[in-house]
Amino acid sequence: MTVPPPAAPSPPVPPRKPSLVNGATTHGLLGRRRIRHPWELPLLGVGVAATLLSYLAWGGAIAGAIWLYAAEGEAAVTKVWDYVSVLPLVVQLVFLLPLLPLIIWWVRAILYAQLRATSVRMSPTQFPEGYRMVAEAAARFGMRNVPDAYVTMGSGVVNAFASGHGFRRFVVVHSDLFEIGGQGRDRDALKFVIGHEVGHLAAGHVSYFRLLFSNMLSLIPLLGPAFSRSQEYTADNFGYSFAPEGSAGVMGLLSGGKYLNAEVNVHELADRAATDPSLFVHWVNWGSSHPITTWRAHALRDRSKPGALWIRPKGHLYDSPLPAGHRWSSQYPSPGEALALLDRASRIRPAGYGEQFGRFTGVPTPQRPTARAVQTATPLLSGRSGYVIPPGPYSDDARGPRAGAQASSFAPPAPPAPSAQQGPHGPGADGSGQSPSQPS
Repeated sequence: MTVPPPAAPSPPVPPRKPSLVNGATTHGLLGRRRIRHPWELPLLGVGVAATLLSYLAWGGAIAGAIWLYAAEGEAAVTKVWDYVSVLPLVVQLVFLLPLLPLIIWWVRAILYAQLRATSVRMSPTQFPEGYRMVAEAAARFGMRNVPDAYVTMGSGVVNAFASGHGFRRFVVVHSDLFEIGGQGRDRDALKFVIGHEVGHLAAGHVSYFRLLFSNMLSLIPLLGPAFSRSQEYTADNFGYSFAPEGSAGVMGLLSGGKYLNAEVNVHELADRAATDPSLFVHWVNWGSSHPITTWRAHALRDRSKPGALWIRPKGHLYDSPLPAGHRWSSQYPSPGEALALLDRASRIRPAGYGEQFGRFTGVPTPQRPTARAVQTATPLLSGRSGYVIPPGPYSDDARGPRAGAQASSFAPPAPPAPSAQQGPHGPGADGSGQSPSQPS
């Protein structure tokens, strides 16, 4: 009996293209809800309600003016405006609100055209490493299309953003961000940033209808910035799920800049989120569209917490030798005490951790430890507190356990076991001791 040859496997069915009813990802309109900050969707609902009420107020104002003019004449309408000084609001309601859908569409179209006309498009042949990160993030997040990606001149500004026009989606990376990528800098930090921006797209943050129906929320004090911060925390969750090993590098970048980022101890940065409970720090956060850096670093270090919006996070790993900024000045050290602390730290500082004046491309620093080792080292002159980061698993998709990973990506990487393939200097063919990235 002749056995028929096995049937050839059928080619994978590509996902349906984006439409008005299926969302930018294969996860549907709401996406993966557990990866979102818990405040995002409730605040979005408030924004939709505010926008609908604005349109109802617009319709009511127009209908009321027409009725009053028909019933009482022009003099009655003029008399109302004499008693109520709401002319700027009336102008906005009558002229701007009904044009808002067109204004949003037009601005996004111009932005996309400007980028296409002036920026470098990432592709398989142009900035292929960056484009690979975009494509891999799109695949990880279940996006139906790989978004367009552009590099634009940063002129010293370290930034990136995501937007769209129609069903098109795109990310833009300032050229200065590439100066922290590659072997000379911090490739994982760049990967985290790209994952963060593609995460904005995957979460639907740049959807035309989302922008249209949440636009009025940006005019509401406290709630508008809070909604923006919740979206940033969500995008950080996406970035962490894509490149957790880059989270410490990004916090170093956002606080120390693209040259001193390698010298920032992110544990000291994250600890100040809990040890500085000043009202004025809260005030700065309440008015900010992005989480303040110390709170953001704390949320990326302790993945059991989704990030704070109103009240500072609690719990710190290390105690600083200096008082928190909200303490009375009488607790600050005198010059002699400060110099004594410096001398103590110098005596216990490991070799290669001094000379903190930045690392520059092309300047060899063989005696220096890796940037990640400096960023995640135990702070000097600091005792342990009672705070412990739970090892997981956690409640959302971004914080699930990773095979072979540390409990926190801010923890120093564990040294790999020796093998026959390693050279005399340990891992890394150049003897640098740089450990490979852990699987995400």
